Amino acid sequence: MVMRDLDAVLALEVRAYSHPWTRGNFVDSLAAGYPAEVLHVLDAGQVSLAGYFVALLGVDELHLLNITVAPDWQGLGLGSSLLRAVQDLGRSRRLAQLLLEVRASNQRARSLYGRFGFAEIGVRSGYYPAALGREDAVVMRLGLQAADPG
Repeated sequence: MVMRDLDAVLALEVRAYSHPWTRGNFVDSLAAGYPAEVLHVLDAGQVSLAGYFVALLGVDELHLLNITVAPDWQGLGLGSSLLRAVQDLGRSRRLAQLLLEVRASNQRARSLYGRFGFAEIGVRSGYYPAALGREDAVVMRLGLQAADPG
């Protein structure tokens, strides 16, 4: 992901979420050098943005901050492809673990993460803004090295 991608990324973000990231969130992430990738698909002869991720590198971990698949492209395995790319990034840097937060109500995402071997390790109360107040986040962890299955 680069700055010229942001208009398309923001358009997708707004379609995908009730409480989307702002342009500032993406600009700050890119300016800080966070790993961020976009996924394009060829659709009827046109290249379309189908998804993206933004992550944060830590000392021995990778923290997935945002992973999104366009609503029209969900259920086709693109989320799995993006998640594999995040894992590959962490493994290539020999990081011990991948962490993320997910809305407690997002059963579809939690199921995907579970299929990848993520374990639920905690809850952040009131972490996300919601239509009526705040929503809890489930914290999930995946070990990235062969000696640490997660």
